[in-house]
Amino acid sequence: MAGSPTVHASAVLVGARAVLIRGPSGAGKSRLALALIEAARSGLLPFARLVADDRVELEACHGRLVVRAPQTLAGLIEVRGVGIRRAPYEPVALVGLVVDLSAAVAQRSPSAVSQSVTVGGVLIHRLAVAARADPLLAVLAFFGTAASNI
Repeated sequence: MAGSPTVHASAVLVGARAVLIRGPSGAGKSRLALALIEAARSGLLPFARLVADDRVELEACHGRLVVRAPQTLAGLIEVRGVGIRRAPYEPVALVGLVVDLSAAVAQRSPSAVSQSVTVGGVLIHRLAVAARADPLLAVLAFFGTAASNI
């Protein structure tokens, strides 16, 4: 997978599976990654650690989606207003949830079809978060109701 094409996204290992955070530049991918890590520190989540920030490498392997940081970005995260910082990171993880930030359509009661997405040929749980919504609350709600399913 090293040297694979990269995708504009961030990823955080939450429990046993990674949350892949997608969205346009400035949508808050790094902010959500930091918020998930802080949620684990404060006990809202059992565990969270950075996998990659800003760019990720994705690979479908045996029906699962694997994510890792490009070698040059491993262990780095952007803190808006502060700059690039080093952080503990996981070298590789399996993706269990995709969070799409600034989604054009984020339904109040999404259908089963909109709650999943195919990435690299692998079907993954999906949360679409509207531009003004707090993505951390949506992710915490997801883990509160479906953590054992990812």
